[in-house]
Amino acid sequence: MTEKKYILSIDQGTTSSRAILFNHSGEIVSVGQLEHEQIFPKAGWVEHDPIEIRDNVREVIGQALSKADVNRHEIAAVGVTNQRETAVVWDKNTGEPVYNAIVWQDTRTDKLVRELAGDEGADRYKDVCGLPLATYFSGPKIKWILDNVEGAREKAEAGDLIFGNTDTWVIWNLTGGPDGGAHVTDVTNASRTMLMDVRKLEWDADICADMGIPMSMLPEIKSSSEIYGYGSKNSLIIDTPISGDLGDQQAATFGQACFEKGMAKNTYGTGCFMLINTGNEAVSSENGLLTTVCYKIGDQEAVYALEGSIAVTGSLVQWIRDQLGLISSAPEIETLASSVEDNGGVYVVPAFSGLFAPYWKDDARGAIVGLTRYNNRGHIARAVLEATAFQTAEVLEAMNADSGVDLAELRVDGGMTANSALMQFQADILGVPVVKPKVAETTALGAAYAAGIAVGFWEGEQDVINNWQEDQRWEPKMETDERDRQMRLWKKAVTRTFDWVDEDVL
Repeated sequence: MTEKKYILSIDQGTTSSRAILFNHSGEIVSVGQLEHEQIFPKAGWVEHDPIEIRDNVREVIGQALSKADVNRHEIAAVGVTNQRETAVVWDKNTGEPVYNAIVWQDTRTDKLVRELAGDEGADRYKDVCGLPLATYFSGPKIKWILDNVEGAREKAEAGDLIFGNTDTWVIWNLTGGPDGGAHVTDVTNASRTMLMDVRKLEWDADICADMGIPMSMLPEIKSSSEIYGYGSKNSLIIDTPISGDLGDQQAATFGQACFEKGMAKNTYGTGCFMLINTGNEAVSSENGLLTTVCYKIGDQEAVYALEGSIAVTGSLVQWIRDQLGLISSAPEIETLASSVEDNGGVYVVPAFSGLFAPYWKDDARGAIVGLTRYNNRGHIARAVLEATAFQTAEVLEAMNADSGVDLAELRVDGGMTANSALMQFQADILGVPVVKPKVAETTALGAAYAAGIAVGFWEGEQDVINNWQEDQRWEPKMETDERDRQMRLWKKAVTRTFDWVDEDVL
């Protein structure tokens, strides 16, 4: 019998799909990656083609296996992680989506969200689902599809349409699709829909009824680590157990070994997402944070987190590259930012999709403030980088207030951690050390660990802790007075973005 040496992790992200092969030490063996198209039909609308994502996932699995010269017999299990609130609705009989996937950044549901809030306000369902009413989450997106796609509501009520975030879409297709595919999600993804009771870990019938969503559309809620199904005969992973599923930010928290209450991580990707472990208690936030499930291993009790979600960080760098042409490649921004000593008084507030945590203002829009004739490209580049650190600092303030614990250090991961200037400024503006692990791909790694634990490839959380190794640490160097001044000016800049969208263009 062939030895099971590896875990395959599928990371279905906002801009690309990747398949990463990990060994028992949690080291990367090979990677397959394909970007998919970002579709912008109207201002504020962001879509993906689910069929393109499905096909790309199949192809990147092949890339990863061929690069490592590995076949399915050497793979113990498959884990899946994903862009969380991106909603797909499809026909369970044909496997055809009825509409493009509506991406988590999309703001088309803003009017719908206001209608649902009514006189009770954005916190109408917060005690149940842990989330404020916002365009960010999956539930309102499903309602929009049912209300706006011809024939969709009738088919949904007839039981022919099903829904999932992209984890559900990927797992359903890998396990057979219309031919017996597993229609499942895990507690972390379910906790991002607005439709799950975050404490009971069950779909809430009342919220579903308010949003006009038939409960027959919803996937079965599972733990983050158990066997959901097996690779189908038309996949490269035939008969391989698919046994890990976590939303991307929870997967990164797991991969960072943040298993103790009070431990926190921040992932720097398209957006920025900081999670702090709150243990087995779902803590309600008074400061604009989200109550979310962090992970659940098999039959063990669920572990919760408070999350601060920032919509635009890495995508701001893409914006100045692609739309403004200030740089020709993302790494250039560090060089350009380093050409000046400071931001020259410039602050960039990237409220392209409104503001997420801790403000939750979907009528905010982006602004560049503090400009004078003195400023040049370098100052704007530096302000772009600093925007990520400032937004993270505001989330940390909220976390400290909600948790009652001052963070001792921040574990970081994601693409932007390669930017040492940003990480140093992050440590400076937070006033705590920032620590990066040797394996920066903690999102994919977390899903791999969950899958491996389910099949006994790893024993449990202690193996994750043993594998985690520090790679780089940035200590804060900024004086307290300067930190306070910078944060004061940043918050002043943020207020300039409020209430920008008038009613007639909502």
